Amino acid sequence: MAFRYYTATTLDGYLADDHDSLDWLLTQPLEDGGAMNYDDFFAGIGTAVMGYTTYQWLLDNEMADGKPWPYEIPSFVFTHRTITPVADSITVLDGDPAGHRDLLTGAAAGKDVWVVGGGDLAAQFAEAGMLDDMIVSIAPVTLGSGRPLFPRRYDLALQEVGRNGAFLCARYSLVGARKPLAEV
Repeated sequence: MAFRYYTATTLDGYLADDHDSLDWLLTQPLEDGGAMNYDDFFAGIGTAVMGYTTYQWLLDNEMADGKPWPYEIPSFVFTHRTITPVADSITVLDGDPAGHRDLLTGAAAGKDVWVVGGGDLAAQFAEAGMLDDMIVSIAPVTLGSGRPLFPRRYDLALQEVGRNGAFLCARYSLVGARKPLAEV
């Protein structure tokens, strides 16, 4: 069982633009069954965790036209806001991820926990010692600004690389928080 941050980013390190748009992502070619593809990844996932912005993006985009909640697995939304879940499989949580470790691992039932996004939530999981790896598909596009991939200073170790369509795919393990040079 592992906590895994699986996402896509622009070459300059953004998950979404300043208006939370993913249009840059949805126009990139992918190969079915290609390196680090979603279907293979998702087969090992037992639960999903996300922040409010990711949850809202799913409501606004993936559930348009009456589509159901996209995940049949237990899903957790970390937020301080009061929200009403749109599916019975969704639980709203507040506070530090470490305080919910047992709940998340229990819900995953022996499978992995997917930290869906955003970058700040993934960083909170890392700070709690609850992020084992990052699997990042890097698109050949730049935005200049937006929602950062991972807004903390961390050292990572490259474990695997591949190509899937237009994306450079990389899996990293987390080494630890990066200290400023003055503190080393």
